[in-house]
Amino acid sequence: MNKKAIVFLGALVSLVCAAQRPQLPPPPGNVVFTHRVMVPGDETRSFNMSPVYFVYPDGRLDKDGAEKLIKELGMAEPMAGNHWSVFVVNPVGDQYEEGTDFEAFKKLFDAQYTVTNLKVIGIGQGATFVNQTLASKAGHAIAGILSIGGKPAHAKVNPHPVPVLLAGKGAAKAAKPYLAANQPLEKAEPLLKTVVLSDAKASLGEIFRQAWDQVFSRNYRFNNVGHTWYEGAKFGEYGTYELEPYMIPGHFGVERRIVTQEHPGSKDWLWYEYFPEGTQAAPAKSVPLMVLLHGNTNDPRTQAETSGFIELAGEEKFIVVEMEWQGSETHGTMGHDGVESVIYQLLEKYPQIDPSRIYAEGLSAGSITATALGIKKSHLFAAVGGHSGGIFAVARFCDENGLMDEALQKRGNVEMPYCSVLGTADKVVPFVSPDDYVGNGYLKAWNAYELMNGVPVVKDLDFQVDPVFGFALSNRQRIVTCKGDGIAVETGEVLKGNVPVVKIIAVMDYAHWNFKPTARMMWDYFIQFSRDPETKRLVYRPSGR
Repeated sequence: MNKKAIVFLGALVSLVCAAQRPQLPPPPGNVVFTHRVMVPGDETRSFNMSPVYFVYPDGRLDKDGAEKLIKELGMAEPMAGNHWSVFVVNPVGDQYEEGTDFEAFKKLFDAQYTVTNLKVIGIGQGATFVNQTLASKAGHAIAGILSIGGKPAHAKVNPHPVPVLLAGKGAAKAAKPYLAANQPLEKAEPLLKTVVLSDAKASLGEIFRQAWDQVFSRNYRFNNVGHTWYEGAKFGEYGTYELEPYMIPGHFGVERRIVTQEHPGSKDWLWYEYFPEGTQAAPAKSVPLMVLLHGNTNDPRTQAETSGFIELAGEEKFIVVEMEWQGSETHGTMGHDGVESVIYQLLEKYPQIDPSRIYAEGLSAGSITATALGIKKSHLFAAVGGHSGGIFAVARFCDENGLMDEALQKRGNVEMPYCSVLGTADKVVPFVSPDDYVGNGYLKAWNAYELMNGVPVVKDLDFQVDPVFGFALSNRQRIVTCKGDGIAVETGEVLKGNVPVVKIIAVMDYAHWNFKPTARMMWDYFIQFSRDPETKRLVYRPSGR
């Protein structure tokens, strides 16, 4: 194994091990009650993006009063199946004060290490503090607010755009500043909802249920700009946090099935199947299949929950399967041949799957595996791609020399479209740069697919030709998204004639993780391609429909 591969694998392992987290500061003294629901082995969700609630009550409470308040909110029932935490936060003094209580908020925020799904609940005086202070000073990091009976923000204090539900006395008046911040952006970002409950007699439990159904369960907010989110961050360190959909399959008209399969002499195999409404009774060979592959040692639900493909499947009506391809303490390793075996089983089990439109993508090590599958199993897939991974000399995921040899042997005879998505600030799998691109894993992947597809292989980069990619690409675009502080995406394609055989999507200043908007970009690229089941030849239709 070469030096770069050793460095890569070491970084990959260290970043996914939660045990490597540094010693965290204790929560501030005004946190009167803490409750965590983390159920190992729960089959509903992974621990990714677990909700964390900061609750600001109507004045100071003791521990028993705080526990009673949480019970009155009735959080446990709607939150069932979701790992979650709650902190009841008293005012530092006799009442909430902008300066000292905001500093206490920041300390509590920092004590979480990673904050990916922060929800804030304010009641009475607590709601006033939330409306007048936290919504403006911390709204960029808050995924949702429930404000009950609080006074509105001051006229000259505008909340940061943030999803919110307001209830209780004066809710309509308190909603006005939120509406002013959210409404101009709702068309671009539908998650920025402002909901006002008109039932003034609703109980706390009824109000929380509405907040969960309409706001809290719909999104999360996390930051992956300039650093990988699971490395941790302090308040205010990396700008505005992204607002993204929180993946509950039913919200998108998708049914999930859990499948385990016995394998004599080894552990059971595991995979998850996702069926959008209408696909189970669809005509034979009419529904595309998307294969998702998680990152190194990730929970096998990671890609389904964080890639954006389940939400997209609900819109586009394709079936999704996420496989435990790598194996774990409880389930067996599939490897490349096992992934192929599962796909053939799915084709037999579900005749509605179109064998000409099978696609694969993954995250990190899953991206490396998808990259390898496109070369090794080119007869099976119509297109492949991945996020935050290319080709590395790590035998656990792919055999670099073998892949290059196979790409060379297939050159001119086999075409395979490839979509490479990456973050330019990724420290685990670094992007190409003027000073360091020789042996780069992404460049190796692009070269492998250039080789197999029979187009010129560009090994020497020139960043005067293209300051981002280092070589000329067709259909170059820069797209500024509504995420974070306007996260930008640079894209381009390698053409074979008029066929885009390689598409590269660079998320600027982004680190090692999925960027959900790229799921749509990748899908729109994939769906242009199919593979004739009889001849195994690639078919290209620019419309993709």
